[in-house]
Amino acid sequence: MNYETSMKLDDEAAMAGASHDGPSEGVGVAPPRKLRIALIALAGLFAAGLLYWLTHSSEEPGIAAGEGAQVPVVSVTVPGRQTVEGEIEATGTLAARRTLPVGSVGEGGRVVAVPVDAGDWVQQGQVLVSIDRSVQVQQIASAEAQVRVAQADASLAQANLDRAMKLVERGFISKADIDRLTATRDAAAARVQVARAQVNELRARTARLNIYAPASGLVLERNVEVGQTVGGGGSPLFTIARGGEMEMLARVGETELAKISVGVSAEIVPVGTDKSFVGQVWQVAPTINAQDRQGTVRIALSYATELRPGGFATARISSGTVVAPMLPESAIQSDDKGSYVYIVGKDNKVEQRRVKIGQVTDAGITIAEGLDGSERVVLRAGGFLAPGDIVKPVKAKN
Repeated sequence: MNYETSMKLDDEAAMAGASHDGPSEGVGVAPPRKLRIALIALAGLFAAGLLYWLTHSSEEPGIAAGEGAQVPVVSVTVPGRQTVEGEIEATGTLAARRTLPVGSVGEGGRVVAVPVDAGDWVQQGQVLVSIDRSVQVQQIASAEAQVRVAQADASLAQANLDRAMKLVERGFISKADIDRLTATRDAAAARVQVARAQVNELRARTARLNIYAPASGLVLERNVEVGQTVGGGGSPLFTIARGGEMEMLARVGETELAKISVGVSAEIVPVGTDKSFVGQVWQVAPTINAQDRQGTVRIALSYATELRPGGFATARISSGTVVAPMLPESAIQSDDKGSYVYIVGKDNKVEQRRVKIGQVTDAGITIAEGLDGSERVVLRAGGFLAPGDIVKPVKAKN
C-alpha cells in the first residue's frame, strides 16, 4: 500500500465518522448560506414595493416626474409689436399716361410718304404723313394769278381817279363822276384783298394735307401706308405717348385703397423681367367698381424699353408705417378656413388662434389681426400639435 492509498482510506473513514457520530465541524457552514438567501429575498421584495409605489404614484396629478418623460418640448417666441414700413401689393397693366390719337384734319388725299414708324421718337411739328398735293398746287397758282389781275384793276381804277381829280378843277368832270370813280377804285382794292385771302386759304388747306405730330413723344401705333387714301375725320392714323410717359393701372381693394395717397412711391416689376422701376402715385380712383370692389391707382413712370403698354406688372405701393406683431413663416399654419398659429397658455396647454396675414417682408410676416404681441407663439412643429396638448415651452433665442 502506497501513500495515495492511505490518504483515500483516511478520507473515507472521516466521512463515515461524520455520518454516524452526528454533526461535525464541517456542518457549521450551512447557516451563513441561508442568511444570504434570506437577504436576497428581502431585497427583491423591497425593489418590487418601490417599483409599485413609483408606478402608482405617477398617476397622481401633482407629480411632475411621471409627466416630464412624455411632455414634448416646443420653441416659442413672444413677438411684441414692431414698426414696419407699410406696403401694398397690387397687379395691373401698363399704359401710356397720355395718349394722343393723330388723324387727318384736312381734306385728305393719297399718301405719298410715311417717314416714321411705331417705336420712333418724334418732335412737335414733325411730318408724320405726306399727302399728294399736285391739284392744290395748281389751285394756288390760279389764285395767285387772280390776285395779280385784281391788282391791275385796282391800279387802273386809281389812275382814272387821279386824272379825274385834275379835271374836276377845270369843270370838265362833275362831282358825281368823281364819286363814281372813287367807288370803282375802292372796289378794285377790295377785290385784291379777296384774291389774296383766297390764296392764303388754299395755302393753309394744302399745308393741312400733311399730318404733323401735335406734341413730342413716342409713336405707339401706325395705321397708315403709302398709297392709302385718307380723309378728314377718319380713324386715327397714329397713337403717340406724349413725352414717352408711361403709367401702371394698379387694381387695389377698397380697404387698401383708403391707405394710399397721391405722391407716395411705388416699385414696379413688369412680367418677363426682374428689373424694377420706381414710380409715383399721381391719381387714386374716386370710385370703386361695384363688381369686384376694387379701384384703380395710377402710377406715373418714366419711359423705359421694358415698359410696354398693355403689358402686365406687379406693384409694391408704400402705405405709411404699420405697428404690428411679426412672425417667421414657420410659425404660421393654414387650412381651408384661413391662417392660424398655436399659442401656449398659462397652463402650458396649446391653443389655436386664427390670424389675418398682413405685409410679407424679408424679416417676417406681419399679423394684421388676431395677436397683440404678448402671446407665446409656437415657432415650429405646429403641424404635430393639437389644441389642448400639454407642452414644455422653451423661449427661442433671437
